[in-house]
Amino acid sequence: MEHLYVISYDISQPRRWRRVFRIMKGYGEWLQLSVFQCRLSRTRVIQLEAALKEAMNQDEDHVLILDIGPADAVSPQVRSLGKLFQPVAREAVIV
Repeated sequence: MEHLYVISYDISQPRRWRRVFRIMKGYGEWLQLSVFQCRLSRTRVIQLEAALKEAMNQDEDHVLILDIGPADAVSPQVRSLGKLFQPVAREAVIV
């Protein structure tokens, strides 16, 4: 079964950015400068992750893989490669 993924990346060096962009073009549809939408099987997403890990610098770059899920049961999940992903904390807003 294929899932829909939204993948975004922040690559600090232009040469590595171009490598990641070329990898992503082989897996999905370009949405924005560093954002792709992909329909991938479990095997394909594992292959994509391996290719991205090889192309990026784990200490400087960041890739987010959002699993939107199958169309009939959406259950978003986030995978973060490289720099640590910090979700936005819920906080009270004083107006």
